[in-house]
Amino acid sequence: MDVLYIIATLAAFIAGGLLTWFITRMLSKSRRKKMLKDAERENEVMKKNKMLEVKEKFIQLKADLEKQVTIRNAKIQSAEAKLKQRETAFLQRQEELQRKNAEVDAVKENLSGQLAVIEKKQQELEKIRQREVERLEAISGLSAKEAKDRLIESLKDEAKSDASSYINEIMEDAKMTANMEAKKIVVQSIQRVATETAIENSVTVFPIESDEMKGRIIGREGRNIRALEGATGIEIIVDDTPEAIVLSGFDPVRREIARLALHQLVQDGRIHPARIEEVVGKVRKQVEEEVIETGKRTAIDLGIHGLHPELIRLIGKMKYRSSYGQNLLQHARETANLCATMASELGLNPKKARRAGLLHDIGKVPDDEPELPHAILGMKLCEKYKEKPDICNAIGAHHDEMEMQTMIAPIVQVCDAISGARPGARREIVEAYIKRLNDLEQLAMSYPGVINTYAIQAGRELRVIVGADKINDKDVETLSGEIAKKIQDEMTYPGQVKITVIRETRSVSYAK
Repeated sequence: MDVLYIIATLAAFIAGGLLTWFITRMLSKSRRKKMLKDAERENEVMKKNKMLEVKEKFIQLKADLEKQVTIRNAKIQSAEAKLKQRETAFLQRQEELQRKNAEVDAVKENLSGQLAVIEKKQQELEKIRQREVERLEAISGLSAKEAKDRLIESLKDEAKSDASSYINEIMEDAKMTANMEAKKIVVQSIQRVATETAIENSVTVFPIESDEMKGRIIGREGRNIRALEGATGIEIIVDDTPEAIVLSGFDPVRREIARLALHQLVQDGRIHPARIEEVVGKVRKQVEEEVIETGKRTAIDLGIHGLHPELIRLIGKMKYRSSYGQNLLQHARETANLCATMASELGLNPKKARRAGLLHDIGKVPDDEPELPHAILGMKLCEKYKEKPDICNAIGAHHDEMEMQTMIAPIVQVCDAISGARPGARREIVEAYIKRLNDLEQLAMSYPGVINTYAIQAGRELRVIVGADKINDKDVETLSGEIAKKIQDEMTYPGQVKITVIRETRSVSYAK
């Protein structure tokens, strides 16, 4: 009985374990199924959400594309309308030309008929004249040639006596009016080439259509604007100014490159560092080509030939340089025309004078910046590129930094001064101009022994009157050098300032 009880107990225990294992297994399967179902439901929800997002993005892209297509279609329609208008105008011009050609042909036929009649009448007149000459020869007993020779001899004697009296009168008149004529030459030269002068600034304002574009130009964390500044060397100022960006830099060539590059980037719409570098590189090449084209066009306009290509490139660079608001290329063209006019009036070679006038400031635009005055540097550049010695001397001597050796040199110096000092040539407001002249005079008055100072020639010359009893002749030269150095160190002025120190002794008596 005990064995049977033990066996029954074991059997019950085993059966209970099996039942427990079976129930546990069934429960784990149902849990797994439930988890799978939950995962499938979540997956389905996520799939539906993604599909909705994709559809929304697709609809948005489709709307943007339709908007761009509408804008492009509008532009195409506008272009087609303009083309139709041009075509209509062209057809009207063509009809007008055909009508005029028909009128011209009719006039030609009429003129041909009239010319035939005139030629016939000329032949008849020639026959009548010949008969009259034969009659006169028979009456006078002289041939036509003999009569002509006698008349010429009598006229020669009369003309010689009249010419000698006229020559004497002209010489006397020329002596009396020589000074007046010289002034007239200068004034006429100025009048013939008086032009407006372009004014250069140190900033360029770039307009944009909307302030939203400012964010795209700046880029994420400012990477676009940094790339643009690094590629162009220009400061890009994006502030609260509506629909405008300021490009700031002292070099006008760099500002122009930055402006054109920014224009292309905004038009294209793709603004990122790699694209910025690519566009700036292309624009830089375009500007270099434009510089060369400007130099060539300037030389052609002035009728100057045979210039070295490097000189032509430097002339083109003058377009992007200025001095006190006066555009350097405009100043060079004006000086060249003044030189040619004055040389022509004085009986010198106007072509050489025009060439020297155009090249006189070429030393202001070299690729490197050596420590040389621009006149001497310009002369060395022209010597390097095989310009003639008289041209080089005129360029090097136009600020009295070397001796003048030809008659063209003083003409270039005078015309440079005329172009720079004429009213409106250089931008300087009246108050600043007067203050500069007053400062110039006061600076010289600060030296002991100075009695009076006068700033003349628009501040290009300073005359200093000193007392003869206070300064001797030796100290006069030292004083002029000290004043020149102080002006150079402490003041800002266009061109050069000539300092003339005058020491004189006056004795005044009265006869009563």
